[in-house]
Amino acid sequence: MGAAHGHQLHWHGHSPVHRAPAHLKVVALVLFMLAVVATPLGWWLSGYAVALLGVVLVSRVPLGYLARRMVVETPFVVFALLLPFIAHGPDTTFLGLTVSESGLHAGAKLLVTVTLGVVAGLTLAATTTAQELLRGLTRLRVPDLLVQIMGFMIRYLEVVTDELRRMRIARESRGFSARNPTHWPVLARSFGALFIRSFERGERVHLAMLSRGYTGRLPE
Repeated sequence: MGAAHGHQLHWHGHSPVHRAPAHLKVVALVLFMLAVVATPLGWWLSGYAVALLGVVLVSRVPLGYLARRMVVETPFVVFALLLPFIAHGPDTTFLGLTVSESGLHAGAKLLVTVTLGVVAGLTLAATTTAQELLRGLTRLRVPDLLVQIMGFMIRYLEVVTDELRRMRIARESRGFSARNPTHWPVLARSFGALFIRSFERGERVHLAMLSRGYTGRLPE
């Protein structure tokens, strides 16, 4: 538990954004997102995009590195594209299609907001190590329990992921391949077993920490 832990989103660098205090970057991210959400859809949102692009360029994080990780916003993109067709209200024509005018505006606003938020969040993660982020949250007076939960999540995410990889290898070594919905019950049981193993591992870790003098707060 005392060893250093990183995370897969971090990009090692020495830019001014990397050197900036973590708590200031967290505050800047929150204020930026509040401003983006509060701003109505219009050309002035491009100002936020330009400012965010400037931060990314100063951080020297490759744009391709961020673009590959923006796949996380795929569900929101799909929902934003569906909004013009499922929303109610006056219709309008867009690209030869008849769509809801309110749905079109809501979808565009959602798409812009989510994209800016994802890029800003990825930039924070790429320029801030897990330890710096947790220390920054502590300086911002975030409750200790929440900080510890996030710290444990970061520390043991790779452990659980590795356990899932071993279970997948075990299934494939027995000739299993999830090719159609009839195999989904097997996958469901695998995820259930993974949850039980993770829960039991967490209990063992907690008991080990208590035996070493854990009092509800991790040492600095």
